[in-house]
Amino acid sequence: MGEFTDAVHARLRAALAARDPDREWTTEWYVRRTPVDVAGVPDSAAAPLVLVEVEMRRADPANNPVKLARHAADGALDRPVVLVHLFSDYYALTDGGHSSKRENAEFVGGLAADALDGFDYHAVDLALAPPVRGDDPPGDWRDAVERAADRITGRV
Repeated sequence: MGEFTDAVHARLRAALAARDPDREWTTEWYVRRTPVDVAGVPDSAAAPLVLVEVEMRRADPANNPVKLARHAADGALDRPVVLVHLFSDYYALTDGGHSSKRENAEFVGGLAADALDGFDYHAVDLALAPPVRGDDPPGDWRDAVERAADRITGRV
């Protein structure tokens, strides 16, 4: 799934750059030694840094907001931060709810946003089911990424 995930990150970066040209959008941007899937660094020092973590099928998605909040608390980021946590359909339950893994990640992200000045957190749906090993990606994955980019820019 590595190649597919890389393609999703690249497509998301391009979609966000088209929607928000006042930020330089890059993939695999680092906060100290912690890689962030997609980041939008603003031209203006007053505008927030946007960090997007894409969760395709991670065992512990709560780790991402924990690490980034810790870095924010330690002063590693010199401006306000908006963390967008993008969750694939892997974390959706058939009854319309979310898995406890996603709920835990959202809980931690919300706690971090409440506890830290200049740190905001948003959970966003990425409406695609990541392929299982050896399967082809869903045919509409590009459209799903575009819709997610709309949701992200609507929250930033």
